[in-house]
Amino acid sequence: MFHYMDNAATSFPKPEEVLAVMEHFFNNTGGNPGRSGHRLSLKSGEIVYETRDLLAQLFNIEDPLQIVFTLNATMAMNMALSGLLKPGDHVITSSLEHNSLARPLRYMETKGVEITRISCSPPDFQISLEELEQSIQKNTRLIALMHGSNVTGTIFPLKEIGKIAKKHSLYFMVDAAQTAGAYPIDVQREGIHMLAFTGHKGLFGPQGTGGLYIDPRLKIESFIRGGTGSLSEEDRQPDFMPDVLESGTPNAMGLAGLSAGVKYILKEGIDKIRGKEEELTFFLLKGLKEIDGIKVFGEESVKRRMPIISFLVDGVSPSTVGEILDDEYNILVRVGLHCSPWAHESMGTIPEGTVRVSLSYFNTEKQVDNLIKALKEIVKEEVETS
Repeated sequence: MFHYMDNAATSFPKPEEVLAVMEHFFNNTGGNPGRSGHRLSLKSGEIVYETRDLLAQLFNIEDPLQIVFTLNATMAMNMALSGLLKPGDHVITSSLEHNSLARPLRYMETKGVEITRISCSPPDFQISLEELEQSIQKNTRLIALMHGSNVTGTIFPLKEIGKIAKKHSLYFMVDAAQTAGAYPIDVQREGIHMLAFTGHKGLFGPQGTGGLYIDPRLKIESFIRGGTGSLSEEDRQPDFMPDVLESGTPNAMGLAGLSAGVKYILKEGIDKIRGKEEELTFFLLKGLKEIDGIKVFGEESVKRRMPIISFLVDGVSPSTVGEILDDEYNILVRVGLHCSPWAHESMGTIPEGTVRVSLSYFNTEKQVDNLIKALKEIVKEEVETS
């Protein structure tokens, strides 16, 4: 039996309800939502709307129709950036961003958009609110930041950043790929104008699901147009949400699974989920600190970090550590740069990256203990052979 500890890439296992709902949809529903008037199409449409409504509850979104479904958080952020920014605009971001935000921002630079990266330095890799505010220019239009780092585990203070955005009349976009479902997010309280999320991580849904919340006062242009099931007599895109940004047949079966994942989270409670992940993170950090020859990156307090821990083993490359854990101990982690070269530049871990352990609600203390024991043996063997 293996121990899966790569939940920052995708969560596994999922709640049993997720598979059950998707299987039921496949066998009993199957209709194309919003495209027909028969019972199966209508039922499918109800499922899609229910998923919007559940997500609105989770993120304290007033109008569920302000949620646009996408394939993932990457697509959501591309939609937001390309639909909002114009040549001459200025965007503030951080040095920890995942390529899902970094790459589209770099592309926008080729279109005349200026980018400022706020440096996040060791030991805690936290963003400086003072530097962020000092970076605001006359042409600044957007603050675009991750909520939780997929490498260092750093959690940014959204409420405080949102206040800065409001003070200077800026838009605030958040990449919640790592935190949605695992950490409280309130778009009203935190002043978030656009929230990008993926369904397959902390929300416990299947891959190929995600979305973008857009503040109703904000209008963005779509980069994709086509069938919506609404205003079919028109050959121009509808101008109302979510249809203006949501074209083509949605992943209805996937969204059914996502709805089950969100229902599970609402039933269990974010505080309970977060509490267990904090306990596991504390146990792992404590064990790693007791092993000479292991360097851990990021914030020490589990209250200020995600259940994501990156580390290095002296004398052993990250790829070798990952291979040994997989082949000899049946422990599955991720190694390398984790699609976040900016973060690894901040950490000084280019080009090999780190070993990353990312835990979830479904991991156990026993699994973490087995990982610690395995790492002790790897370090001991390295010392004996060197």
